[in-house]
Amino acid sequence: MPLDPVPDWALARQQVIGERIRTCRRAAGLSQVQLGDLVGRDHKTIHRYETAQTSPNLLDLILIAHAVGVPLAELTG
Repeated sequence: MPLDPVPDWALARQQVIGERIRTCRRAAGLSQVQLGDLVGRDHKTIHRYETAQTSPNLLDLILIAHAVGVPLAELTG
């Protein structure tokens, strides 16, 4: 059951993860559309992850890390 409201530290962490996704995607030379195609998500979903509007689930994080060529810990660490 999710916490309501979500603690501030968790929201800040979500923003960091989103920024890391964006940074790694750009370093891999991928657009949001291209990354979305690689992980089976719409580019709007990728945008929501990068801007911390929504949280990627663990499987999406694994797929994103693989698509951009980084260890999972680089996105979440």
